[in-house]
Amino acid sequence: MAKRKREITQAKIERFLKEGRGQGNGKDYLPWLSVQDVPSQGRATRGIGWTTGRRHELFSDIERDYCYLLDYSEGVTDIREQFPLLPLEETLMIAEKLGVKHPEDPKTGTPIVMTTDFLITYKDKEYARTVKPAAELENDRTIAKFEIERVYWETHHIDWGIFTERDLPNILIRNIEWIHKEFYNEDVTELGIFVVQNMQRILSNRLYEGDTIARACLSADEQLGLEVGTSLAMFRHFIARKIWSVNMYERIIPTQAAIDFEVHTTIERLAKGG
Repeated sequence: MAKRKREITQAKIERFLKEGRGQGNGKDYLPWLSVQDVPSQGRATRGIGWTTGRRHELFSDIERDYCYLLDYSEGVTDIREQFPLLPLEETLMIAEKLGVKHPEDPKTGTPIVMTTDFLITYKDKEYARTVKPAAELENDRTIAKFEIERVYWETHHIDWGIFTERDLPNILIRNIEWIHKEFYNEDVTELGIFVVQNMQRILSNRLYEGDTIARACLSADEQLGLEVGTSLAMFRHFIARKIWSVNMYERIIPTQAAIDFEVHTTIERLAKGG
């Protein structure tokens, strides 16, 4: 299998523009870069987002974790990652005014279209956020590129800021990660409304009584004749959909009781797509 050429050329930039990269909203947004386009630090992922319903192009653990937070946050209505700072001429002009070198491809010398990690729509207002390891903030060259980014967004009257791993609530993020994939749980429609409602009743009663999550879920599986693990997956689904809640700032441990467990609503009908 041939390796994908990662060098930036003017022809490649023009092709990206024709493909519609950096354009669209929500499910139709196409990131400027994909995980195949650049070498990643950490764990590149293309998980399906709750907010957008599409796969996100995330290049590092920090980007993934920040995206988890955005997905879980109330009020976030769109997430556009790897957002291009276009037109290229604008960032070139900013770099010249600042007296710093604009990023370019080391092999071809072609100026690179700069990107911001996330452009977020929150309560009808846009926010640009750069998410990087704290160690990178000590690099003068990185700081110079951030300054180009900052001026670009300031010119467009959009709030811009930097997040590092020091700003991220790790326990909350690990809990979101644990429930994340169950947001779209195929078992919901396969089980049917009667079984799901009975599962909710059995689980909620056991959890309110202080039983551990694992024992409550196993009991529901046994009573309903389900494959072991089905109710635990559904427990995660209920939390992800915010049908139920627990204290997300305390680590969810299945062998322990659910902290601050609460039922917010009972499923009356099955949601499309889980």
